[in-house]
Amino acid sequence: MAEYNNKFGPQSKNLSSIIRGFKIGVKNFSNQNKMDFIWQNRFYYHIIRNEEELNKIRQYIINNPLKWELDINNPENLLM
Repeated sequence: MAEYNNKFGPQSKNLSSIIRGFKIGVKNFSNQNKMDFIWQNRFYYHIIRNEEELNKIRQYIINNPLKWELDINNPENLLM
């Protein structure tokens, strides 16, 4: 019997493994094309329970990129 690093057994064919594979593929693509690219370290699950919550998330997705110019992680703002 194989030993696993966590109490839940092998982590394949679940959301985390799909996201991990996607992130690996994007990172490999960026490396092959000499693109300066890094991923945010973590993500978290969130169950959308109603229409109001869904609409708030939609607005966040639409509005958040507009704030990039002010973000401290924006390379143009590192010396602020």
